[in-house]
Amino acid sequence: MQFDGIYVPIVTPYHDDFTINEEALADTVELLIGAGVAGIVVAGTTGEYYAQSMETRLWLFERLKKLIDGRVPMVAGTGDMQTENSVTYARAAKEIGADALLVATPPYSCPTGREIALHCLAIDRAANLPVMLYNYPGRMGVNMDEECLDRLGRSPNFCGIKESSGDINRLHMLARDYPHIGLGCGMDDQALEFFAWGARFWVCAGGNFAPEAHVALWRACAVEGDFTRGRAIMSAMLPLMRVLEQGGKFIQCIKHGLTMRGIPAGPPRKPLHPLNKDDKRALEEVIRTMNTAIAAIEGEAK
Repeated sequence: MQFDGIYVPIVTPYHDDFTINEEALADTVELLIGAGVAGIVVAGTTGEYYAQSMETRLWLFERLKKLIDGRVPMVAGTGDMQTENSVTYARAAKEIGADALLVATPPYSCPTGREIALHCLAIDRAANLPVMLYNYPGRMGVNMDEECLDRLGRSPNFCGIKESSGDINRLHMLARDYPHIGLGCGMDDQALEFFAWGARFWVCAGGNFAPEAHVALWRACAVEGDFTRGRAIMSAMLPLMRVLEQGGKFIQCIKHGLTMRGIPAGPPRKPLHPLNKDDKRALEEVIRTMNTAIAAIEGEAK
């Protein structure tokens, strides 16, 4: 499998009592597919998997598989602190017909490169599905280093990596030394650099509420090779990316952005709390300005 295009780690919309808003979940799926995303990631960080029970996550696998209905690939997140639980998620995803798995480093324990590889290989043996690796040292504490990546070369299922370290040197290393692992952008404010180095896909949380903008940037750079237009779109998106990557209220911003689209995403799970009024106004202004600028750029290209 080749990961190609925009993959959105879908939010989990909640009512105020933290029951899942199934109507909003269905509406989000339709928004994303209608905007031309290439795939939907279930139980990613943006979906708040870390604050959900196993029962809830397995329910989301089944529900989203039905909502997506084969129109785009579904990538099921296996993230957990214990390998055994990740294997359980992988087997469940296989059983319901998921198209691929998202496999991240277990958080908090700070495993070595060898231990990360053994974790990933155990999941691979359990499900035998295409795997999108997820390197996010900011949350997990360690990198998927060269020892890890070398060991994972034993299986062809490891066919993509969402690189979210923010380290430009890792981008260079992956593009040059591991061309057999499809390169994917996981750091939004470096998207242009990723595409310049040959990235074919982008896993972007902001795609929940602005899928059109993210698809436009991907298309300009990765499909048409028009980096002049890509730079213009990226410039228009940078204020939003800075808010998302550096504002410290990542999931809250994603959920409010989706609510602005008329889909009530609800509150984040505690200990996080919704944006205050000032933060909402600031985000709304950034999004409006971005949308206006990108509409003008895309209009000129037609």
